[in-house]
Amino acid sequence: MPSENLRWETLEALKNSPKGKLKYSPDWLEKGEDILSGCIEVSSLSPISGQILKRLSPRPLLKTYSLTSCIRDTSPRPSEDLSAGASFPISPREILSPTSPPPVSIHAEEDEQKAEEIKEDSVESPVASSPPAISVLSPRATQMAGCIRMCEQKHKAKAKAELSLRQEQQERLVATVANRESEQLKRYEEFMELKQRQEYQSMRDMMEKATQESLGRQEKLREEHKHRMKILNLRLREAEQQRLREAELERQRQVEGRERHRAINAIQEEVLQLNQLLQPRPSTLTDPALDHAPYITRGNQLCSQVSEVVPASADGQFPSVEDLTVAERALQEMRSLVRNLQDEVAQAAERKKKEQEEEEEKKKRHEELKAQQEEQKKNAARSAKEKAKKEGLQTGADESTLKWYNMLQDQASQCAQAFDELSKAKDTQTKKLKMELQKAATTPVSQIANISGAPLREAFEKIDKLLSNHPVTSAGKTVSTSHHPQGLEFVSYKLAEKFVKQGEEEVASNHSAAFPIAAVASGIWELHPKIGELILAHLHKKCPYAVPHYPPMESGTSVEDYQKILGYRVEDSKVEGQDSFLKRMSGMIRLYAAIIQMRWPYTGKQGPHPHGLNHGWRWLAQILNMEPLADITATILFDFLEVCGNALMKQYRGQFWKLVLLIYEEYFPRIEAVTSTGQMGSVTRLKQFLETSLRTKQIPAPKSELGSAFFRS
Repeated sequence: MPSENLRWETLEALKNSPKGKLKYSPDWLEKGEDILSGCIEVSSLSPISGQILKRLSPRPLLKTYSLTSCIRDTSPRPSEDLSAGASFPISPREILSPTSPPPVSIHAEEDEQKAEEIKEDSVESPVASSPPAISVLSPRATQMAGCIRMCEQKHKAKAKAELSLRQEQQERLVATVANRESEQLKRYEEFMELKQRQEYQSMRDMMEKATQESLGRQEKLREEHKHRMKILNLRLREAEQQRLREAELERQRQVEGRERHRAINAIQEEVLQLNQLLQPRPSTLTDPALDHAPYITRGNQLCSQVSEVVPASADGQFPSVEDLTVAERALQEMRSLVRNLQDEVAQAAERKKKEQEEEEEKKKRHEELKAQQEEQKKNAARSAKEKAKKEGLQTGADESTLKWYNMLQDQASQCAQAFDELSKAKDTQTKKLKMELQKAATTPVSQIANISGAPLREAFEKIDKLLSNHPVTSAGKTVSTSHHPQGLEFVSYKLAEKFVKQGEEEVASNHSAAFPIAAVASGIWELHPKIGELILAHLHKKCPYAVPHYPPMESGTSVEDYQKILGYRVEDSKVEGQDSFLKRMSGMIRLYAAIIQMRWPYTGKQGPHPHGLNHGWRWLAQILNMEPLADITATILFDFLEVCGNALMKQYRGQFWKLVLLIYEEYFPRIEAVTSTGQMGSVTRLKQFLETSLRTKQIPAPKSELGSAFFRS
């Protein structure tokens, strides 16, 4: 099979030819190069191609034609096909599959590299050194070449379409990438803006935090400043308190010094007075048994001793306790001297006693005669009094009332004498205790007001505790009557005096204050009866018309003293005005009228009132049995009936109205008869009250009367 071998050799030769080594690149179309640019050269055969053709066919070689010739052989022979195929450096694979498109490269760099290699192969092809090309194209070859050209054009068009498609894809890709990059740029800008805002926010937070910290530091400094101010104020207060304590101690020292000074002055005065007693009297000068010289000498020595102590305190300095002790010892010795001298004088008087017996007998006879005369005077007065009873009303209280009045005054005097030591105490501690006890007794009474039941009950409990020897707090200090043996007597006396004083001043100015004061007073009276007796004693002493009692003027009594007995205030020999006097008497009568009808609702005791309405009926009956006094009787009758009339009406009913009618028909004309024209105000008020009461058969309850709702508030 030699022909087969030759074919393969021919194909191998074509393969090894420069055109056979031609490489195609898919990037030619993108670069705008011609795919067959390497085939423009005239194809040429190798030098041994003639020998090959001779072996293939014994016929003479045909006239060569150019590949660009338009002659086309419609019946090519195999030798022509072979020669034609030999004139084109195309691989058998390309000829067998002319429609297969060249591979398209995705990577632009590889396409460019392949194009450069093709150019280098084209340059390196030995065109110049090759022998002149012989165009041996047969019609078959020409047809093949045309087909190849058409295939190349088709591939070129397809490549252009793919290129344009790729360009569009690339443009879309570029647009997509551009859009993506634009979006990424926007996101980056948004991110940068967000980061900037975050930095701005963090900066603002930092500034706010710094501001808050600054405000916190300022607040802390302010608190520290306040704390320091508090400490400074506390220290200043402590310093002020220390100064006040020192001032109080200094004042107390000065007070004690003044007390010692006054005591020494009193001692000196008493010593001088006692020294005067040592001097011989005219009655004893004639007695040779009495020798006053030793007493006078020692008395003068004691006076000098006391006088030596006094000048030491004349220069603004106060005497010491030792000086006071020396002065007291001198006083005691001076008293003993006076007693001794008085004893001697008494012995001398005994000697004269026998001489005076006869004279005493004469005096006794004279006194008996005087007593008989006084008895006759009393009988005459008694007969005149009985005659006055038969003819008209009494001019004074009856004997039982006067006995009761005197008994109450005696009890008050005994109570005052019982705490005489406490009231006259000179030491500071006892004086301080006395003042605290007096404040504890009088302050709750001063706080009684017509407001509600709670303060009233509080005042009552304080007074009750104080009278029961329990400790109470007054002005921030705890005090009790058990702190002094005479404390209870002192508190009882001052408490009763304060109740009456409230009626004299508070009730006189404010009539509505009578009932709350009376409620507390009656409650204390019920638990502590002695207080009630002292209240009556003080009331009768300041207002004798509450007995009722019209004290007569006794012989030897001055006008000022008699005015005091009647209840008037006398200061510096000046008697108070009638209006002021009637106002005070009215207040005390109103308080008495409220006491006899009020009861303290919290005592829980059963039984009659300790000084109830029966005493009010007795007082009213006794007033009507006594001659009326101008301006006084009308005032006290009106005040008593206005406060207590409703209670008496409910208690005695018909009997009470008979009494009111008696006042209006029989007693009131007597009041008008003794009343002058300028004193008709109280008389007019009483007349209107009696007429209204008799016409309506009703006496209204006082507006300021305390009901059960008051004590529940």
